[in-house]
Amino acid sequence: MLGALALPVLSATTASAATVPTAATAAPAVSCHNLPSLPYTVHAKAVTIRSKASSKSTALGVLYKRHKFTVHKKSGNWVYITDKTTGVKGWVSGTYVYRDVRMCLD
Repeated sequence: MLGALALPVLSATTASAATVPTAATAAPAVSCHNLPSLPYTVHAKAVTIRSKASSKSTALGVLYKRHKFTVHKKSGNWVYITDKTTGVKGWVSGTYVYRDVRMCLD
C-alpha cells in the first residue's frame, strides 16, 4: 500500500522538474571566444609616433588618447599606425598601444 502511494509522488516531482528550464538551457549558447578581437587603444596620455620601429628613430608626431587611428601591422613590440586626426603615419610602441584582453567567464 505504501509503495502505491510513493509512486505517484515520485513521478510528479520528476515531471515538474523536467519542465523547469535551467540557467544553462535558458541562456543562448554563445562563447566569448567566438567574439571578434577588441580594438587597439592608447593606454597613455600621449605616445610618440616614430619613423622606424625604434625608440631612437625620428619623432614624426604625437598620438593622443583622444585621436582616432588605424593599425596596419605589427612588428615585435611596435605597431604601424595612421593617425586619422593628423594624417601622420608611423610606428608607436606596443607598450602603450595595444588591444585590451577580453575576459571570458565560462
